[in-house]
Amino acid sequence: MDPTWHQRPATDPRTEAEPDTDRHRRPAAGVTENQTEPDTDAALFWERHYRTRRAWDTHVNPLLAETAAPLRPGTALDLGCGAGGDTVWLAQRGWRVTAVDISTTAVERVRRRACELGLEDRVTAERHDLAESFPAGEFDLVSAQYFHTPFPLARVRVLRAAVHALRPGGLLLVVDHGSTAPWSWNQDPGVHYPTPQEVAADLGLDPERWSVLRADMPGRLATGPAGETATVVDNVLLVQRAAGTATQ
Repeated sequence: MDPTWHQRPATDPRTEAEPDTDRHRRPAAGVTENQTEPDTDAALFWERHYRTRRAWDTHVNPLLAETAAPLRPGTALDLGCGAGGDTVWLAQRGWRVTAVDISTTAVERVRRRACELGLEDRVTAERHDLAESFPAGEFDLVSAQYFHTPFPLARVRVLRAAVHALRPGGLLLVVDHGSTAPWSWNQDPGVHYPTPQEVAADLGLDPERWSVLRADMPGRLATGPAGETATVVDNVLLVQRAAGTATQ
C-alpha cells in the first residue's frame, strides 16, 4: 500500500530517509492526517487520503531498486502503487509495469505522471481493491512494498495470488516493516512484525516450484517527518518461481 508520508531515500539505502512512507506510516485506524472521524470503508479511506495529500513524492523504494537494478527488464506488477515512484522507476528502465491501487485518484495520477514522462506505453494503471480482485497477467517481477493497511485484508491470499502470477524464473519481492519508528502512529510495544520466514511459511510454497532467495531483516537509518532520525528494520522476502514450472 502507498499511503502519503514519503520521506525519500538518500543514495545509501542504509542511511536513507524513510522510503515511500505512503506505504509505510499509518494514521490511527481509518483516519487520515486531515480527518478527525474515521472511515470504515477502505476504498473511501484511501481515496480521501490521496485526494487531500499536499505533496506527491515519487522516489523509488531502495530495496526494490537494489533488487531490480541487475535484472533484465520484463513485466512487473506494483501492488499498492500509491504515488507511483516504483512504477515510474521501473518503466524508465524498460519494464512494462502494471500499477494497481485501491484509490482512483492514485491510479489516475500515476497514469498522468507516466504520460508526462512519455512512459504511457510502458505503464498500465488499474484500480483494484485487492480484497476483491487481482490484476490479470503473468509477471517477471511482483513488488509488494510495505503492503499494510489499517483495514482487514486477506494479505496472505493476495501474496499467494502474486506468487502464482509469476512467470517461470520470476521474482516476488515483499518488503515489510520490521520495527516501530519513533514517529509511527502505532507505538504498541506488543506489536508483532512477521519475520520473512513467517511470511514465507504462510505462503505455503512448494520448494520444488519456488525458492526463497532472500529472507533477512536489514537495518537502516531513517528520517521521520520532523527531521528526527532512528534506526529501523525492514523485513525482506524474495521468492523466485523455478524455471520450467507451469503457471497455475
